[in-house]
Amino acid sequence: MVVRSGELEFFDKLEIMPASAREKYQNRRLHRAVDYAYHHSLAAREVFDGAGIDPAQIRSVKDLEKLPITRKADLIEKQKKYPPYGGFLSIPTEEVDRVFISPGPIYEPLHTASIKWFAKSFYAAGFRKGDVVINTFTYHMSPAGILFHEALRDCGATVVVMGTGNTDSQIQAMLALKVTGFVGTPSFLMTIIKRAEAMGHDFRHAFTLKQAWFTGEMLPPSLRKAFEEDYRISTCQAYSVTEPGGALAYECQQKSGMHLMDEYIVEIVDHQTGKQLGPEEIGEIVVTPLHNKAWGLIRFGTGDMSSYITELCPCGRTANRLVAIVGRTSDAVKVRGMFVIAKQAEQTILSFEPISKYQLIVRQEKQRDELTLKVELKDEVRDRNSLANDLNTKFQSICRLKIDKIDFAERGTFPETYQTIVDERTWE
Repeated sequence: MVVRSGELEFFDKLEIMPASAREKYQNRRLHRAVDYAYHHSLAAREVFDGAGIDPAQIRSVKDLEKLPITRKADLIEKQKKYPPYGGFLSIPTEEVDRVFISPGPIYEPLHTASIKWFAKSFYAAGFRKGDVVINTFTYHMSPAGILFHEALRDCGATVVVMGTGNTDSQIQAMLALKVTGFVGTPSFLMTIIKRAEAMGHDFRHAFTLKQAWFTGEMLPPSLRKAFEEDYRISTCQAYSVTEPGGALAYECQQKSGMHLMDEYIVEIVDHQTGKQLGPEEIGEIVVTPLHNKAWGLIRFGTGDMSSYITELCPCGRTANRLVAIVGRTSDAVKVRGMFVIAKQAEQTILSFEPISKYQLIVRQEKQRDELTLKVELKDEVRDRNSLANDLNTKFQSICRLKIDKIDFAERGTFPETYQTIVDERTWE
């Protein structure tokens, strides 16, 4: 429900809670969430019992330090042990509305009534009734497409269901429908703009796009400047993580950090110890959903590194803000909005008998993430093109990401020890 405070307008009253009220609200919701998870989720119960912790002991955010952190690899192993949901399902199976699949694979159950707050991130970005918004996130397997679609509708916007790719079709639809909003990754919007210009369009004057909402990739300051100054597109970004349930933090029009969603407990912790860190200290983002009854997930480690600030924002929202995502804690890396997990990549690539060693290299070329695979062969193969095609097909099928380039290195190129995933991207 939209609320007003003076001349300011907000999606709901949670956004403007005083700090003391927010602390009480989140502690109350946290106690309910952990108690429910313990009594309805086998995996959550194993986490608590393994740590020797009774759910009654978790009454505040600080108490979460008593529990271990669950990570993506743990979800994958749990789902092998307790298929299909790894013991994290905390509602009867017949109450599951949808199942999403993320790389791993990880099967994620959704109870729609549990998550109705994504819209506030779009509302803060300025989406309203009368906007025509092109949604370029996939509607297949991943939750992004349909969840962002419904959140846009909650703001009153009309959604153009496009999904990923098909750049020429995206351009045609944007022109024909007089699209005013874009939802997707920053690199894809720039791809659309450059393609439109190559087709002879004056993007700034021929198109009606006025605002864009990004997630899935970092938004470099240089790219934001190009969108806003060269093309007059207002930009906002959000921080989203699939496993806990979606957008966890979002920018307002001030664009000075991302406001934390009150429907989650977000901790910044020391990656090694799991201990909570204070304002402006960089650590791993760890998330506990407070409202998602379908998913008994407590203290999920995202692997992303950030810090937070507590200063009040001029926009009137009172939640703490994430400053920026500064990197990853592990050997998983996000490329074009999808995680490449080291173990999964290794199993896929080394399943091809001729390959002895490999290295995945992530670079950024013309504002787009580029993934290069360098491989070393045990012996010479007759048809390298065929091997490369088969390898890319399998990699895309399992890791859900296309390799842009495959290089065959001479034997002995790789040293005795080396990183199998190298991220060469830099962010201004």
